[in-house]
Amino acid sequence: MGELPQHLSSRYREGLAVRRAVLGDPHVDNAEKASTDFDKPFQQLITETAWGTVWSRPGWTKRERSMVTLALLAALGHDEEVAMHVRATTNTGATREDICEAFLHVAVYAGVPAANRAIKIAKQVFAEMDATGGKQNER
Repeated sequence: MGELPQHLSSRYREGLAVRRAVLGDPHVDNAEKASTDFDKPFQQLITETAWGTVWSRPGWTKRERSMVTLALLAALGHDEEVAMHVRATTNTGATREDICEAFLHVAVYAGVPAANRAIKIAKQVFAEMDATGGKQNER
């Protein structure tokens, strides 16, 4: 994790701290290691906007943001992101019951197939987490 270069914005710095708090240091470290010159601008964009602007806002807890994020990702069929954010609930405080409730909303408002797929993904992630003693699987 080391010192961040001074040229990075305060929004990036705040976003990186929130990203680490939600997704965990190993996930963020792996994403940074995998980053190339090609996708560095994208990584900076999501760190500043998703994490430094949206996830950093006051008013909603990380638990609430986690549930909304899971519902949106499930509704849009972003399976890898659903799995990543299910794992992140160990850091956001969203419970398995919260996730189930979010996916019930998906079923009603975005369709049963989207919710069914998200539930299947969540069950796989829970099984992996349970097998590792609740620790996040580093992907």
